[in-house]
Amino acid sequence: MKTNSLRAWLLAVRPYSFGGASIPVFVASALAVSDGVFRWAPALLCLLFALAMQCAANLVNDLFDLRHGADRPEKLGDDRAFAKGYITPRAMNFGIAAFFAASALIGAGLLWYGGWELLPVGAACLIFAYVYTGGPWPLAYHGLGDAAVVLFFGIVPVGFTYYILSHTWTWEVTLAGLACGLVIDTMLMVNNFRDIEEDAECGKRTMVVVLGAAFGRWGYLFLGTAATALCLLFVLSGRWGAALLPLLYWVLFFRTWRKMVAIGSGDGLNLCLAATARNLTLFGILLTIGLLL
Repeated sequence: MKTNSLRAWLLAVRPYSFGGASIPVFVASALAVSDGVFRWAPALLCLLFALAMQCAANLVNDLFDLRHGADRPEKLGDDRAFAKGYITPRAMNFGIAAFFAASALIGAGLLWYGGWELLPVGAACLIFAYVYTGGPWPLAYHGLGDAAVVLFFGIVPVGFTYYILSHTWTWEVTLAGLACGLVIDTMLMVNNFRDIEEDAECGKRTMVVVLGAAFGRWGYLFLGTAATALCLLFVLSGRWGAALLPLLYWVLFFRTWRKMVAIGSGDGLNLCLAATARNLTLFGILLTIGLLL
Protein backbone atom coordinates (compact mmCIF):
# COMPACT_ATOMS: atom_id res chain seq x y z
CA MET A 1 0.00 0.00 0.00
CA LYS A 2 1.30 3.47 -0.91
CA THR A 3 2.36 5.56 2.11
CA ASN A 4 -0.13 8.27 3.14
CA SER A 5 -2.47 7.29 0.29
CA LEU A 6 -6.24 7.70 0.40
CA ARG A 7 -6.54 3.95 0.89
CA ALA A 8 -4.22 4.15 3.91
CA TRP A 9 -6.28 6.95 5.46
CA LEU A 10 -9.51 5.03 4.88
CA LEU A 11 -7.96 2.09 6.70
CA ALA A 12 -6.87 4.38 9.56
CA VAL A 13 -10.23 6.05 10.19
CA ARG A 14 -11.98 2.63 10.20
CA PRO A 15 -15.30 3.28 8.39
CA TYR A 16 -16.76 0.13 9.97
CA SER A 17 -16.81 2.02 13.28
CA PHE A 18 -18.99 4.84 11.93
CA GLY A 19 -22.13 2.96 12.92
CA GLY A 20 -21.26 3.42 16.59
CA ALA A 21 -20.89 7.17 16.04
CA SER A 22 -24.02 7.70 13.96
CA ILE A 23 -26.52 5.44 15.74
CA PRO A 24 -26.95 7.75 18.78
CA VAL A 25 -27.66 10.71 16.48
CA PHE A 26 -30.27 8.76 14.49
CA VAL A 27 -31.95 7.50 17.66
CA ALA A 28 -32.07 10.99 19.19
CA SER A 29 -33.39 12.38 15.91
CA ALA A 30 -36.12 9.74 15.80
CA LEU A 31 -37.17 10.75 19.32
CA ALA A 32 -37.22 14.37 18.21
CA VAL A 33 -39.35 13.55 15.15
CA SER A 34 -41.86 11.64 17.25
CA ASP A 35 -41.99 14.54 19.72
CA GLY A 36 -42.41 17.13 16.96
CA VAL A 37 -39.16 19.01 17.62
CA PHE A 38 -36.89 17.73 14.84
CA ARG A 39 -34.79 20.16 12.76
CA TRP A 40 -32.65 19.08 9.82
CA ALA A 41 -29.75 21.54 10.07
CA PRO A 42 -28.69 20.90 13.69
CA ALA A 43 -29.30 17.15 13.30
CA LEU A 44 -26.93 17.07 10.32
CA LEU A 45 -24.34 19.05 12.26
CA CYS A 46 -24.62 16.58 15.15
CA LEU A 47 -23.99 13.70 12.75
CA LEU A 48 -20.97 15.42 11.19
CA PHE A 49 -19.59 16.23 14.64
CA ALA A 50 -19.97 12.60 15.72
CA LEU A 51 -18.25 11.27 12.61
CA ALA A 52 -15.37 13.77 12.83
CA MET A 53 -14.86 12.89 16.49
CA GLN A 54 -14.88 9.18 15.65
CA CYS A 55 -12.19 9.68 13.01
CA ALA A 56 -10.07 11.75 15.41
CA ALA A 57 -10.42 9.15 18.17
CA ASN A 58 -9.50 6.30 15.82
CA LEU A 59 -6.33 8.08 14.69
CA VAL A 60 -5.36 8.91 18.28
CA ASN A 61 -5.90 5.26 19.19
CA ASP A 62 -3.65 4.13 16.34
CA LEU A 63 -0.92 6.55 17.37
CA PHE A 64 -0.85 5.80 21.09
CA ASP A 65 -1.62 2.08 20.93
CA LEU A 66 1.51 1.66 18.82
CA ARG A 67 3.54 3.75 21.27
CA HIS A 68 2.25 1.71 24.20
CA GLY A 69 2.95 -1.57 22.41
CA ALA A 70 -0.71 -2.58 22.14
CA ASP A 71 -0.61 -2.43 18.34
CA ARG A 72 1.96 -4.48 16.48
CA PRO A 73 2.28 -5.37 12.80
CA GLU A 74 1.25 -8.94 13.66
CA LYS A 75 -1.69 -7.86 15.87
CA LEU A 76 -4.86 -9.93 15.77
CA GLY A 77 -7.71 -8.31 13.90
CA ASP A 78 -7.84 -5.65 11.23
CA ASP A 79 -4.66 -3.99 9.99
CA ARG A 80 -3.77 -0.72 11.72
CA ALA A 81 -2.43 1.73 9.17
CA PHE A 82 0.05 3.43 11.48
CA ALA A 83 1.41 0.19 12.95
CA LYS A 84 1.91 -1.18 9.43
CA GLY A 85 3.79 1.95 8.37
CA TYR A 86 1.17 2.99 5.82
CA ILE A 87 0.97 6.46 7.42
CA THR A 88 4.03 8.40 8.54
CA PRO A 89 4.21 9.91 12.05
CA ARG A 90 4.16 13.47 10.72
CA ALA A 91 1.12 12.76 8.56
CA MET A 92 -0.66 11.04 11.46
CA ASN A 93 -0.15 14.04 13.75
CA PHE A 94 -1.44 16.32 11.00
CA GLY A 95 -4.48 14.10 10.46
CA ILE A 96 -5.32 14.09 14.16
CA ALA A 97 -5.03 17.88 14.32
CA ALA A 98 -7.19 18.26 11.20
CA PHE A 99 -10.03 16.10 12.53
CA PHE A 100 -9.93 17.82 15.92
CA ALA A 101 -10.07 21.19 14.18
CA ALA A 102 -13.00 20.03 12.04
CA SER A 103 -14.80 18.76 15.15
CA ALA A 104 -14.26 22.08 16.92
CA LEU A 105 -15.52 24.03 13.90
CA ILE A 106 -18.66 21.90 13.61
CA GLY A 107 -19.15 22.15 17.37
CA ALA A 108 -19.02 25.94 17.13
CA GLY A 109 -21.91 25.74 14.68
CA LEU A 110 -23.86 23.61 17.13
CA LEU A 111 -23.56 26.33 19.78
CA TRP A 112 -25.77 28.49 17.56
CA TYR A 113 -28.58 25.98 17.94
CA GLY A 114 -27.92 24.56 21.40
CA GLY A 115 -26.57 27.55 23.33
CA TRP A 116 -23.27 28.38 24.98
CA GLU A 117 -24.04 25.98 27.83
CA LEU A 118 -22.95 23.21 25.44
CA LEU A 119 -19.39 24.51 25.27
CA PRO A 120 -18.18 22.37 28.23
CA VAL A 121 -19.86 19.31 26.67
CA GLY A 122 -18.07 19.82 23.37
CA ALA A 123 -14.78 20.36 25.17
CA ALA A 124 -15.33 17.16 27.15
CA CYS A 125 -15.89 15.22 23.91
CA LEU A 126 -12.64 16.54 22.45
CA ILE A 127 -10.74 15.71 25.64
CA PHE A 128 -12.26 12.22 25.81
CA ALA A 129 -11.23 11.45 22.23
CA TYR A 130 -7.64 12.16 23.23
CA VAL A 131 -7.36 10.74 26.75
CA TYR A 132 -9.09 7.47 25.82
CA THR A 133 -5.68 6.14 24.75
CA GLY A 134 -3.48 9.27 24.96
CA GLY A 135 -2.08 11.46 27.68
CA PRO A 136 -0.36 10.52 30.94
CA TRP A 137 -3.29 8.40 32.22
CA PRO A 138 -5.18 6.85 29.26
CA LEU A 139 -8.63 5.62 30.23
CA ALA A 140 -8.49 2.47 28.10
CA TYR A 141 -5.32 1.36 29.90
CA HIS A 142 -6.85 1.74 33.38
CA GLY A 143 -10.08 -0.24 33.09
CA LEU A 144 -12.30 2.75 32.24
CA GLY A 145 -12.77 2.10 28.54
CA ASP A 146 -16.19 0.49 28.90
CA ALA A 147 -17.57 3.23 31.15
CA ALA A 148 -16.25 5.87 28.77
CA VAL A 149 -17.91 4.19 25.78
CA VAL A 150 -21.30 3.95 27.51
CA LEU A 151 -21.08 7.63 28.43
CA PHE A 152 -19.62 9.15 25.26
CA PHE A 153 -21.15 6.80 22.69
CA GLY A 154 -24.52 6.58 24.41
CA ILE A 155 -25.79 9.01 27.00
CA VAL A 156 -23.86 12.09 25.83
CA PRO A 157 -24.54 11.93 22.06
CA VAL A 158 -28.17 10.84 22.39
CA GLY A 159 -28.90 13.26 25.21
CA PHE A 160 -27.26 16.33 23.77
CA THR A 161 -28.40 15.71 20.19
CA TYR A 162 -31.95 15.69 21.52
CA TYR A 163 -31.22 18.74 23.68
CA ILE A 164 -29.86 20.68 20.70
CA LEU A 165 -33.01 19.85 18.75
CA SER A 166 -35.51 20.50 21.54
CA HIS A 167 -33.79 22.30 24.47
CA THR A 168 -35.26 19.66 26.77
CA TRP A 169 -34.20 16.32 28.25
CA THR A 170 -36.61 13.50 29.14
CA TRP A 171 -36.34 10.15 30.87
CA GLU A 172 -36.81 8.50 27.47
CA VAL A 173 -33.69 10.27 26.21
CA THR A 174 -31.68 8.87 29.11
CA LEU A 175 -33.15 5.42 28.49
CA ALA A 176 -32.31 5.50 24.78
CA GLY A 177 -28.82 6.84 25.47
CA LEU A 178 -28.01 4.15 28.00
CA ALA A 179 -29.33 1.40 25.71
CA CYS A 180 -27.22 2.68 22.80
CA GLY A 181 -24.13 2.95 24.99
CA LEU A 182 -24.47 -0.61 26.24
CA VAL A 183 -24.93 -2.01 22.73
CA ILE A 184 -21.99 -0.07 21.32
CA ASP A 185 -19.84 -1.27 24.20
CA THR A 186 -20.34 -4.86 22.99
CA MET A 187 -17.90 -3.93 20.21
CA LEU A 188 -15.25 -2.96 22.74
CA MET A 189 -15.96 -6.00 24.89
CA VAL A 190 -15.44 -8.57 22.14
CA ASN A 191 -12.37 -6.65 20.95
CA ASN A 192 -10.85 -6.75 24.44
CA PHE A 193 -11.83 -10.41 24.81
CA ARG A 194 -9.92 -11.22 21.63
CA ASP A 195 -6.89 -9.15 22.66
CA ILE A 196 -6.71 -10.25 26.31
CA GLU A 197 -3.23 -11.81 26.03
CA GLU A 198 -1.70 -9.02 23.94
CA ASP A 199 -3.20 -6.34 26.21
CA ALA A 200 -1.88 -8.06 29.33
CA GLU A 201 1.62 -8.22 27.86
CA CYS A 202 1.77 -4.49 27.13
CA GLY A 203 0.13 -3.38 30.39
CA LYS A 204 -3.21 -2.39 28.92
CA ARG A 205 -5.44 -3.19 31.90
CA THR A 206 -8.87 -3.50 30.32
CA MET A 207 -11.69 -4.87 32.42
CA VAL A 208 -11.27 -8.21 30.63
CA VAL A 209 -7.57 -8.28 31.53
CA VAL A 210 -8.26 -7.33 35.16
CA LEU A 211 -11.24 -9.65 35.75
CA GLY A 212 -10.45 -12.45 33.32
CA ALA A 213 -11.82 -13.99 30.14
CA ALA A 214 -15.01 -15.10 31.89
CA PHE A 215 -15.85 -11.43 32.46
CA GLY A 216 -15.49 -10.86 28.72
CA ARG A 217 -17.79 -13.72 27.85
CA TRP A 218 -20.53 -12.91 30.36
CA GLY A 219 -20.02 -9.16 30.18
CA TYR A 220 -20.71 -9.28 26.45
CA LEU A 221 -23.95 -11.18 27.02
CA PHE A 222 -24.98 -8.78 29.78
CA LEU A 223 -24.44 -5.66 27.68
CA GLY A 224 -26.64 -6.69 24.76
CA THR A 225 -29.28 -8.27 26.98
CA ALA A 226 -29.46 -5.27 29.32
CA ALA A 227 -29.82 -2.88 26.38
CA THR A 228 -32.68 -4.94 24.96
CA ALA A 229 -34.37 -5.16 28.36
CA LEU A 230 -34.08 -1.39 28.84
CA CYS A 231 -35.91 -0.82 25.56
CA LEU A 232 -38.89 -2.73 26.95
CA LEU A 233 -39.43 0.22 29.31
CA PHE A 234 -40.59 2.28 26.34
CA VAL A 235 -43.97 0.60 26.80
CA LEU A 236 -44.45 2.95 29.77
CA SER A 237 -44.93 5.79 27.31
CA GLY A 238 -46.79 3.73 24.72
CA ARG A 239 -43.83 3.33 22.34
CA TRP A 240 -44.47 -0.32 21.56
CA GLY A 241 -42.30 -0.35 18.44
CA ALA A 242 -39.27 0.92 20.33
CA ALA A 243 -39.91 -1.69 23.01
CA LEU A 244 -40.38 -4.74 20.81
CA LEU A 245 -38.35 -4.28 17.62
CA PRO A 246 -34.96 -4.48 19.46
CA LEU A 247 -35.90 -8.05 20.41
CA LEU A 248 -35.02 -8.98 16.82
CA TYR A 249 -31.53 -7.62 17.48
CA TRP A 250 -31.19 -9.80 20.57
CA VAL A 251 -31.80 -12.99 18.56
CA LEU A 252 -28.81 -12.28 16.30
CA PHE A 253 -26.79 -10.95 19.22
CA PHE A 254 -27.30 -14.17 21.19
CA ARG A 255 -26.16 -16.25 18.22
CA THR A 256 -23.01 -14.12 17.99
CA TRP A 257 -22.38 -14.59 21.71
CA ARG A 258 -22.65 -18.37 21.38
CA LYS A 259 -20.18 -18.29 18.48
CA MET A 260 -17.84 -16.10 20.55
CA VAL A 261 -17.90 -18.60 23.42
CA ALA A 262 -17.38 -21.54 21.06
CA ILE A 263 -14.37 -19.95 19.32
CA GLY A 264 -12.83 -18.83 22.58
CA SER A 265 -9.66 -17.13 21.33
CA GLY A 266 -7.57 -16.25 18.31
CA ASP A 267 -8.22 -14.82 14.88
CA GLY A 268 -11.55 -16.61 14.69
CA LEU A 269 -13.01 -13.97 16.99
CA ASN A 270 -12.70 -11.46 14.15
CA LEU A 271 -15.86 -13.08 12.78
CA CYS A 272 -17.61 -12.19 16.03
CA LEU A 273 -16.25 -8.66 15.85
CA ALA A 274 -17.72 -8.22 12.35
CA ALA A 275 -21.01 -9.76 13.47
CA THR A 276 -21.10 -7.44 16.48
CA ALA A 277 -20.67 -4.41 14.21
CA ARG A 278 -23.55 -5.68 12.07
CA ASN A 279 -25.69 -6.35 15.13
CA LEU A 280 -25.24 -2.94 16.71
CA THR A 281 -26.10 -1.28 13.40
CA LEU A 282 -29.25 -3.39 13.28
CA PHE A 283 -30.09 -2.35 16.84
CA GLY A 284 -29.80 1.31 15.88
CA ILE A 285 -32.01 0.83 12.83
CA LEU A 286 -34.66 -1.11 14.77
CA LEU A 287 -34.76 1.37 17.65
CA THR A 288 -34.92 4.31 15.24
CA ILE A 289 -37.81 2.74 13.32
CA GLY A 290 -39.53 1.81 16.56
CA LEU A 291 -39.38 5.38 17.83
CA LEU A 292 -40.74 6.69 14.54
CA LEU A 293 -43.71 4.33 14.46
